[in-house]
Amino acid sequence: MIESEFNAGLLDFLDGSPTPLHAVKRISEALDIKGFQRLDESDSWSLEAGRKYYVTRNGTSIIAFTLPHFLEGFVMLGAHTDSPNLKIKPNPVVISNGFVQLGVEPYGGLLLNPWFDRDLSIAGRVTFLASDGEAASEIIDFVEPLAMIPSLAIHLDKDANKNRSINPQTDIIPIIGCAEELDFEQMILDHLSDNGTDAQKLLSHDLSFYDTQKAGYVGLEREFIVSARIDNLISCYVNTRVMCSVEEDDARLMVCLDHEEVGSETTAGAAGSFLESVLRRITKGHEDFTKLMRRSFLVSCDNAHGVHPNFPSVHDENHAPKINGGPVIKVNANQRYASNSETIARFVQAAEHAGKRVQYFVSRSDMGCGSTIGPVTAASLGVDTVDIGLPTLAMHSIRELAGSGDAMELYEILLQLHEKGIR
Repeated sequence: MIESEFNAGLLDFLDGSPTPLHAVKRISEALDIKGFQRLDESDSWSLEAGRKYYVTRNGTSIIAFTLPHFLEGFVMLGAHTDSPNLKIKPNPVVISNGFVQLGVEPYGGLLLNPWFDRDLSIAGRVTFLASDGEAASEIIDFVEPLAMIPSLAIHLDKDANKNRSINPQTDIIPIIGCAEELDFEQMILDHLSDNGTDAQKLLSHDLSFYDTQKAGYVGLEREFIVSARIDNLISCYVNTRVMCSVEEDDARLMVCLDHEEVGSETTAGAAGSFLESVLRRITKGHEDFTKLMRRSFLVSCDNAHGVHPNFPSVHDENHAPKINGGPVIKVNANQRYASNSETIARFVQAAEHAGKRVQYFVSRSDMGCGSTIGPVTAASLGVDTVDIGLPTLAMHSIRELAGSGDAMELYEILLQLHEKGIR
């Protein structure tokens, strides 16, 4: 595989995944093509050795796994499907000074300033009363730009470039039209009808605004990929490509979970029961489950803070990852990352066998540190874990930047891992 082909798939995945629902749908379609069999949690499972399976929960989290004839331990690849965004409130319509606006609530730790002056659309899931009288749900995407959050002109805000604070209740309400009223329910029903769905009544919605600008390259030599939701869809994409590249007897499991950006304590998050439930259904009892976990290895893939050329002082100078410098091993003495000397060594060996570089990130000792699904999963399952990621700038902005050479390097390293070590 060549890098340009790999990255073309990445850009397409980023553009096609404005919400976790869309990301999981895209991942499922890729697995279908590669012969993975879809399971349903509410059904009885009859798993067969030599087969490949996947299962989803809430439409926003997905687990895929191979089932070798002789299963000792999994190489597990973890990531999260959610990104900070603006969620539309249940009763969103705001009429103000001749404008129609939709009220929003920030999801996760997003940078608010970059959301101003962007072309925004709406995507997510709606639940409605269908023509047969039953409740049904559908994933939707308006695709076209529908809204904008205009900045206040600098003439009216002289301190805008000096001290600009944002009130999330009053300052970031997107404008969607000019009218005296808006029937939001009818707007959704009309969209469903235009796309061939006969819906009688809107019952509920889980919708978000997103930036309509496409993913692409920047740089004199196309060194960088820029897009919304690079954190953490880039890891979901890499892990999916790995799963689509392995055979049935290569013991692999991929888990892409929702709600990492808000703490993971949900039914579809890393602190929920999803992954453990699937693993216990694969094994035959507590003894087999415990042995499997102690013989497995989890690579928790989440973006890492690359060193910013304008703000190098916010990094520890010996642990400041560079864009296009290779995947990053993340370490924290207080276990905000789950890496330890043995799990790090295993990842380093795989990188060496792939002929690839690794970097390290340790936050400054006088600054706080983020976390990932790694520590949560390691603690609940007792699985040895390393936290890694690809260096990124503008993390949690509406548009982020990563290296165009880093994603495929991670893919090639992950392929070197085997349940007993490295290939």
